[in-house]
Amino acid sequence: MRGAGGPGTPGPAGPGGGGVNLFALRSHNAALVLDLLRAAGDEGISRLELAERTGLTPQAVSKITARLREDGLAAEAGRRASTGGKPRTVLRLVPEAGHAVGVHLDRDEVRAVLVDLRGTVVGERRAALDLGAGAEAVLGAVRETVTGVLAAGTVEDGWDGNASPLGPARPDPTLLGVGVALPGPLDHSRGVLHRVTGFPEWDGFPLREVLAERLGVPVVVDKDTNAAALGLAAAGQGGSFAYLHLGTGLGAGLVIGGSVHRGARTGAGEFGHQVIQLDGPPCTCGNRGCVEALCLGAVGRGDLREAARVLGAGAANLVGLLDIDVVLLGGRTVAAAPETFTDGVGAVLEAWAGRTGQDAVPVRAAAGGGGAVAVGAAELVLGPVFGRGGG
Repeated sequence: MRGAGGPGTPGPAGPGGGGVNLFALRSHNAALVLDLLRAAGDEGISRLELAERTGLTPQAVSKITARLREDGLAAEAGRRASTGGKPRTVLRLVPEAGHAVGVHLDRDEVRAVLVDLRGTVVGERRAALDLGAGAEAVLGAVRETVTGVLAAGTVEDGWDGNASPLGPARPDPTLLGVGVALPGPLDHSRGVLHRVTGFPEWDGFPLREVLAERLGVPVVVDKDTNAAALGLAAAGQGGSFAYLHLGTGLGAGLVIGGSVHRGARTGAGEFGHQVIQLDGPPCTCGNRGCVEALCLGAVGRGDLREAARVLGAGAANLVGLLDIDVVLLGGRTVAAAPETFTDGVGAVLEAWAGRTGQDAVPVRAAAGGGGAVAVGAAELVLGPVFGRGGG
């Protein structure tokens, strides 16, 4: 991966870090232009079209695109015929000019992906992990996995492996930051964990601050379900939807009106801990009869149809409460048997719709499979570059 800025350009780790000039992060108008360049793909888009779609003057667009080209974030993509004038030069985003790492910190695994500015995955690393092993062990595993995925992305450009891409000897010149997603509850705005379900020892831990110090780059922290929902929205999933993630736990990411709904205290989406059976089995959160406890219990018995039925009951409550457009299912358990879960949840929602006289809300398996959370975590970093929700 090659840097886009010149020597001395303020990089993502602070002044003097080298690398990408983050002009887009300081200018709303530049972010609008970058977002259109990203959407245009390899075909590119002309300056006139950029002006028309952003509402900016042609002069302002010319100034912004000149700066983006100087920073290596945009490049010419050829010429396009126009009516009644000379051919227009079209511009495209340079995806390799910037990168982000997304980390999915699960209860028993850490997964890191390296993505370019278009969100395309260009590297991936996975490792076993015990989230209850203590802060030092977990932080060490995160750093090792992030370093590994960066090394995989830099070898092609001649990195000799003698210095860590995160170390002071050779900071990665295009790395914008690291997004970390893990089970909640947590405080997204402060990057501080609360009593992570099943792991109360993390309560109050300043994960964002500590990881930023360890990695030497900006860090954004969010719940796994919120990250996945953000990634799906960035990839083109429109409307209001719920992303239900069933893996080692169960949670929901909510996108309402195109934006991730985190709530007043960034605690929204604790979907797995709605009680649907008052005298049900105990849950790790301390309640009894939670959707998560019932769902995971059925999975543990190998009864995936029952797990899907329970998940459908919870989804029906959510649909009735929020009147969303679509339910998307993801997580490693769903990925192992997607049709069982989409059919089972869909049947419950159809029955619910029949009783209410409404159209059934569609149910689909989310794109990205088991890697959706890690890709969405990278979007926590990329989103603000393009003027969209994220970190």
